Amino acid sequence: MKKLYNFNNRTIKYIFYLLFTLTFLFALTSSNLILGDNNVTKIGTTAFTTIVLLIFAFIGLVFYLSSKFRNFCKWFFIDNRWITSSVCLLLAVIIQIVFLYLVHSPIGFDVSGVHQGMTRPNDVEIVGYFSVNPNNLGIFLFQNLFKNIFHSTSWELFEFITMFLVDLSAAFNIFSIAIIDKTKVPIGMYIHAIWLATFPAILVPYTDTWAIQFVAIYIFCYCGIAYTNWNKFIKFILVVPLGISLSAGYFVKPSTIIPMIAIIIIELIHLLKKGHHQWLWLFLLCITFVGSVGSSYYQFNKVIKTQNYVRVYTFRAKPVIHFINMGLSGDGGYNAKDSFKMVTLIHKKDRINYSVNSIHKRLHKMGFGGYLAFLLKKQGNNTSDGTFAWLRDGDFVPMKHSPEKKGIRGKIQNFFYLYGNNVRDFRFLTQIWWCIWLGLIFFAWKDDRKITQTMRLALVGGFIFLLIFEGGRSRYLIQFLPAFLILATCNFETSIKQIKSLLVWK
Repeated sequence: MKKLYNFNNRTIKYIFYLLFTLTFLFALTSSNLILGDNNVTKIGTTAFTTIVLLIFAFIGLVFYLSSKFRNFCKWFFIDNRWITSSVCLLLAVIIQIVFLYLVHSPIGFDVSGVHQGMTRPNDVEIVGYFSVNPNNLGIFLFQNLFKNIFHSTSWELFEFITMFLVDLSAAFNIFSIAIIDKTKVPIGMYIHAIWLATFPAILVPYTDTWAIQFVAIYIFCYCGIAYTNWNKFIKFILVVPLGISLSAGYFVKPSTIIPMIAIIIIELIHLLKKGHHQWLWLFLLCITFVGSVGSSYYQFNKVIKTQNYVRVYTFRAKPVIHFINMGLSGDGGYNAKDSFKMVTLIHKKDRINYSVNSIHKRLHKMGFGGYLAFLLKKQGNNTSDGTFAWLRDGDFVPMKHSPEKKGIRGKIQNFFYLYGNNVRDFRFLTQIWWCIWLGLIFFAWKDDRKITQTMRLALVGGFIFLLIFEGGRSRYLIQFLPAFLILATCNFETSIKQIKSLLVWK
């Protein structure tokens, strides 16, 4: 049993590093990191990036030369880390609020389709949209709930709700970190503060940002059950929100269940270890978990099936295999031709046959070696972009493309609007942060703790899912960010030690 346990643990680690090494290398070689003129994107960085880099270089030089400055930094960021990290997190939230106030804009494509469902549900285009994409009924009803509470459908409202949900996920991530290792909480708050301050996706009220909090909630519930000495009654109660959040996340974005699958696999593997297992207690938890998931799934599914806000002809729905077919085309992402076929082919059997035949043709054309090369490239497309595909994901962009010409609003919009002068500056600086973030995870190969392996397997599941289904851009990583954030925090000290040891001349 011990040999089987060790084999499974090693296998998870090897598969993780196989995929994650590709992610790290593609991030380090991303076109986002080209300074100055960029022949790939045809948009270059400006003097803003140069000034920022010079400021950081100056700070680094002073840090290296001045012991007083080093002592001040140690006092400010380490000795008073609880206060400083809390202030940084608060500043990040303030930055988010100012950002939404200055930059808010309607968003196109599916986001617009879901939003218009609340304002003109009987429109033939909206009926057609939800008939072809009934998977978006979950987020539609979720948003409709807030519409009924606030009696408003303004984009500003739903963007601020998006911000709240993203920040809620950050709060539960930090709660999870506190359970795993309380001493890591300040590091976690520093990391979350940087993430929140560089995350413009709060402008996009769609499944990625409206499902992330469910993942963070059930990970927190799991940590409370598996990594604490809390009273068993409290742990028993936590199983209920765990199941509810899992089901709720599934109906908003089905792939959010992947981290839960990873959790279950890791727990099963750890049953192979020798030791005293409380089988009756485990059985009770399992029964409660199944009951919580099952009953909440039934209720959520019933609400969706019986909703009467918008007419839905489910026989027009895109089959699941369509998303596998799109995942084999181009850069592994959205394919307009395939999507158009799903709309024009009336019978479900015809849509399935088209997708199956298309998959066979694409695989045959690539061949085995070509398919492996395609997967290699797709892994980079799926995970390398630290902006999470901002302005690179079709029409998932602010519908107001040009920034205002005057004032602070225009200056900020220049970093985030399609025709802004500083878009490349945003991409460059955010990509640097993404590489640091990935590095904090990558260099912790000596950390084999249970929570580390769990989060690694969650990312492996996410990577494999995106390699099989529609991917092609890093926006789909947003749902898995709780695992990225928890890993970076828990691995921080191990990675720093490893990096220092690698830099020491021997």
